[in-house]
Amino acid sequence: MARRQITYKGLVERLGTIRINETEANLRNKISRSGFTAAFFIQCLAAMGCHTLRLDY
Repeated sequence: MARRQITYKGLVERLGTIRINETEANLRNKISRSGFTAAFFIQCLAAMGCHTLRLDY
């Protein structure tokens, strides 16, 4: 979010365009306590326009 300069409100709006309904408060809570699934993480990436995910190990 920081790299793409997307706010919580902006992410909520973008998620809405792909039919994921979240409130800003709920999104803040999920992110702050890391309480979300991998599927939700991928949905957020898609909503932010990320087309590739690089995993280094």
